[in-house]
Amino acid sequence: MGMSSQMMAPKRDMLCHFLAALAYRSQKALRGAPAEFGDFSAGKKTRTPKELLRHMSSVIGYARTFLIGGSYKAEPLETIADEIIRFHSLLEDVARHLGNGSPLAGIGEEQLLQGPLSDAMTHAGQLALLRRLAGAPVAPENFVFAAIRQDHLGPDQPAPVAPDAIWPESL
Repeated sequence: MGMSSQMMAPKRDMLCHFLAALAYRSQKALRGAPAEFGDFSAGKKTRTPKELLRHMSSVIGYARTFLIGGSYKAEPLETIADEIIRFHSLLEDVARHLGNGSPLAGIGEEQLLQGPLSDAMTHAGQLALLRRLAGAPVAPENFVFAAIRQDHLGPDQPAPVAPDAIWPESL
């Protein structure tokens, strides 16, 4: 990310940690999903997981425009694997710009958090819900103890540190 975490402004440091939590939670919802999960449909006018990931990329790409200018629209990619790679690449790029001190244009850190970053986290929860609806629920865990690191924003996220031993959906 450029600057060390100790040199980064506290608000930006927290935003980068939020991006890392978003990477972790997104992958938690996607890891071990059935091969057909990307095209799962929960019903009319709902996004498939692949479409939801594309939207999450658009949201993070929009967040990035406040750091680099321009506009962003995520064009459809062929596979969910491609969508996952793009999404994590965008997370890494936003974190890099935040860490390098790129100025925010027209908004503050709080607005970045309350707008696009929170929106993307909401969609990570929707991915987990879609897993449940697809018949492949995600095991719960205590996220307080998750191995979330700001320098680890890619799709290869660590396994849960404190998974729930017993959960009703697993029965």
